[in-house]
Amino acid sequence: MKEVAIIGVGIHKFGRFEDKSYLDLGQEAAKMALRDANLEWKDIQMAYLSKMYLPATSVARILKPLGATGIPMCDVEAACASGGIALSQAIWAIQAGAFDLVMVLGVEKMPRGFMDPSMIYEKWQIQMGMDTNPSYWAMRARRHMYEYGTTELQIAKVAYKNHKNSVHNPYAMYQKEFTIEEIMNSPLVCDPIHLLEICAPNEGAAAVILCPKDKAARYTSKPITIAACVPTNSYYSADFRAPLDSLSAKTNYPGPTEVASKKAYDQAGIGPKDINCFEVQDTDAFCEIEIYEQLGLCRIGEGGRLIDEGVTEITGKYPVNMSGGLISKGEPIGASHLGQIFEIVMQLRGQAGKRQVPGAKTGLAHVLGAGNNCAVTILKV
Repeated sequence: MKEVAIIGVGIHKFGRFEDKSYLDLGQEAAKMALRDANLEWKDIQMAYLSKMYLPATSVARILKPLGATGIPMCDVEAACASGGIALSQAIWAIQAGAFDLVMVLGVEKMPRGFMDPSMIYEKWQIQMGMDTNPSYWAMRARRHMYEYGTTELQIAKVAYKNHKNSVHNPYAMYQKEFTIEEIMNSPLVCDPIHLLEICAPNEGAAAVILCPKDKAARYTSKPITIAACVPTNSYYSADFRAPLDSLSAKTNYPGPTEVASKKAYDQAGIGPKDINCFEVQDTDAFCEIEIYEQLGLCRIGEGGRLIDEGVTEITGKYPVNMSGGLISKGEPIGASHLGQIFEIVMQLRGQAGKRQVPGAKTGLAHVLGAGNNCAVTILKV
């Protein structure tokens, strides 16, 4: 199958920008990616936009002002996994031979506070109070603590690590280090998850430009190969959201992260031990611990040990969320996965500055969203 490479990346800082429209955010990221790839807008043959809260035909509204070139454009939505789905669509288009130069743009400008529940829940679920995401995250954390002995201190250590990493990321919303005590004493959102252990919906944009790998040298001296990009959905609900989703009473089905990562490892021809750095969905700090296990970095129930032993620090065996993760960057849903891709590309190019993982040659980006949508992308030099 034809290999696909990333030849350009761009980003707009994640945060809150009252003086900018979503058009401004997207155009800035797109222009940065074009400069990075040594291209002009007229060179792009197809464009995809990942988004959730923006209006219909947003991709045309954002990109057409760069030039009415007549190319096809498509909006893509799959909750928090939107960027992974859009990226996979672009890869398949190139592999099918339809296009050579494709832009994937992710943009979001979200309302403050918790996500609008009507976007992902039925009316009856909202009326019954089953529409607050942190409650489900907290139930997963408490169950893990009960079954495996995971502690609130271990959860706080994840947040401490990610906030510490964010200090060196100019594109993060919160570039501030907090002590363990400050994190554990921050307001309780939903027991055991505290305010400084959870991500904030916000605004931002990120973009990547793809082409066939055998043509990448025309545009850049540092192409990054996409070794795998696997979007998926779990077989049945993998958590405690019944009756939101169906649950099997007899079979413990693997969750979407396990399904997607296994397929991605197989597609890339490598395993978790071969990955040099990771950007994962730390919607809350416990979620990162669980993802360690589901990505195969340790056995189920041992995620807390990894954070205790410093395994996931930038200097550890499996560096995770060098960018500061969603806890520090915030989560503009449409831009989330592409922001992770931006970070991995910087790492593999050796351009990540003080958050650089020494000698990184492979990286994995993971995103997980509502409806059990998930995507895992593996990049390599």
